[in-house]
Amino acid sequence: MIKMTQKMQSSGQKNLPSLLELKNVTVFRGGKKVLDSVFLSIAQGENVAIIGPNGSGKSSLIKTFTKEYHPLAAADGLVLKIMGKETWHVFELRKLLGIVSGDLQQTCCRQIRVQDVVLSGFFSSIGIYYNHKVTPEMEARAKEVLEFLEISALADRFMCELSTGEARRVLIGRALVNDPQALILDEPTNSLDLKALHSFRESVRKIARSGKSVIMVTHNLEDVIPEIGRVMLIKEGKVFRDGKKEEILTDANLSELFALPIKVLEKEGYYQTWS
Repeated sequence: MIKMTQKMQSSGQKNLPSLLELKNVTVFRGGKKVLDSVFLSIAQGENVAIIGPNGSGKSSLIKTFTKEYHPLAAADGLVLKIMGKETWHVFELRKLLGIVSGDLQQTCCRQIRVQDVVLSGFFSSIGIYYNHKVTPEMEARAKEVLEFLEISALADRFMCELSTGEARRVLIGRALVNDPQALILDEPTNSLDLKALHSFRESVRKIARSGKSVIMVTHNLEDVIPEIGRVMLIKEGKVFRDGKKEEILTDANLSELFALPIKVLEKEGYYQTWS
């Protein structure tokens, strides 16, 4: 069985630094304010959904977490901490935050073996190159991850031969080889059919139950798995609502967020919307 991070004991969690902490974070891109004085804190082991319409600032938030975007200095103070630290080397960050995005999937759609894509997570590359020293321990870890995600049969297939759902799960494996503290999923179910969506959800639920933080960034309410307990709504670069899932995912909140009448239905921990 894959060695996964265990859930934090509630008695000791209070003394742990936040996984992610932003205070008064403002980001401009191309002369446009994409994040506007954002305050948020996510605890280690916490599962969170960040929901917003296209252009609301969701992807900018992820790129701020990963130091691709840099916030403006603020007169009344600025904090951007990951695991309690403000300064991280980018390669260290990749071992703390595993990220899966649609852009990454397009980049990986090549004639590269699945096994090598998973191994490349150790080197922050796409595939294995001559200067990469793959150790037996790395190979064993990659094998464990593939088994954990129940995709061992894909190990020798090429990424360009896989379905969208299969490729998405391989990229999760690439993100998990470093045993990160959190898995960040950016619009993860785009282009998935119903069967692929079910398999993907089950994989993410398994990861959440292992104790890792799952941060689901999406515009689609159906991506919110039952293990997610907290939801942030983001609108025009600001945190619009933040709280317990049951209190945030309401007709009124979603209607205001997306600027159209929306009805929310919950069934067995999953949510759907009608407009």
